[in-house]
Amino acid sequence: MRVLLGVMWLLHWLPLPILARIGEGVGSLLFLLVKSRRRIALTNLRLCLPDLSEAERYTIAKKHFQAYARSVLERALLWWAPVSRLRRLIHVEPRVPLDVIQSGPTILLCPHFVSLDVAGVAVVLETNLCSIYTKQQNKVFDDALRKGRLRFGPVRLFSRGEGVKPIIRAMREGLPFFMLPDMDFGEKDAEFVPFFGIPAATLTAPARIAGTVGAKVVPVIATFLPGYKGWKVTFYPPWENYPGGDIAEATRRMNAFIEERVLEAPAEYFWAHKRFKTRPPGAPSLYTKD
Repeated sequence: MRVLLGVMWLLHWLPLPILARIGEGVGSLLFLLVKSRRRIALTNLRLCLPDLSEAERYTIAKKHFQAYARSVLERALLWWAPVSRLRRLIHVEPRVPLDVIQSGPTILLCPHFVSLDVAGVAVVLETNLCSIYTKQQNKVFDDALRKGRLRFGPVRLFSRGEGVKPIIRAMREGLPFFMLPDMDFGEKDAEFVPFFGIPAATLTAPARIAGTVGAKVVPVIATFLPGYKGWKVTFYPPWENYPGGDIAEATRRMNAFIEERVLEAPAEYFWAHKRFKTRPPGAPSLYTKD
């Protein structure tokens, strides 16, 4: 792992177009070799985008592997590149909503697009935040990842096992909560709501936390700019009347918003995750082997 991190440190000196193309080449190779993840991605795409042809879904899956590998190598820039270089590469639209953040508790809702780390950097270049952190099994990589995420200033990272109380406390102290809402963590604290028409165990925490502290929910999406020119980080207006009186409906509304963003950049969404691993009682698995 130390050797791999050393290689990544060297890569951060490269121009982004070269680094990105190397990442895409690695992704093409992984698409051929990592059959289990390729199968998961293609299964998700069949479920979520049934109107496309199998060839079209195969192309998206391959581009996704390229985009994901590219995003991993581009973390070298996020971890080690000068702030001046990052500011040139990260294009924020319309701006980091400091006025919203400073007006009261705020959830920055960031779905799992491959460049989500860029969205986090765009925020911490302007203000502090808190988020949930999953400790990595490899200590060397875990240390590097934490240092990379903390290098711009104090960021409070909580483990999922700590629950929501420290997050709510931090939000009430003025820190926005950078939240990744769209992975399958099982039935606990989740509702089965549609994601592209498929019942998906979806965390209700965004709605519950927003309701508890009166937080504004500001979606943020990070995607690649064309021509290897950097990344675009888009902050959307705060959701109105959210969560309302129905947690399940609020969670369904969140998934519908994510669906719309996925259709805008389908190859950059994280298809290699078993989004539908948890099934409603009695429903069969959707990830059987070919």
